[in-house]
Amino acid sequence: MTSFEQPALHATLLAASDSELDELPFGVVELGTDLICTRYNAAESRISGLGPERVIGRTFFDTVAPCMNNYLVRDRLASSEPLDDIIDYVLSVKLNPQRVRLRLLAGGADERRFLCVEPVG
Repeated sequence: MTSFEQPALHATLLAASDSELDELPFGVVELGTDLICTRYNAAESRISGLGPERVIGRTFFDTVAPCMNNYLVRDRLASSEPLDDIIDYVLSVKLNPQRVRLRLLAGGADERRFLCVEPVG
């Protein structure tokens, strides 16, 4: 099974079908270089409380997740530099702070970026 800390996770997510993404135990948000959400898995929908119909096709950090619209998350994913970092973070989901680990993935020939979310505790 694919894990949050798996090496080469970016390549695994690129190759995954929508149903395979939905089977993952952690949240996955796929973004284009314009930071518009192109895929959003079932685990992330449970974590955020938002269905894919409210997220896909939207500018993720401006309209969906303003709590991550900062230099730690958005700016790093917006960069054209390769990226594979895990950071501790606190989400303010519906005014209810939630500790998570974020894995930020970008790079290679494919321009898609991934924001992976794993709840802590």
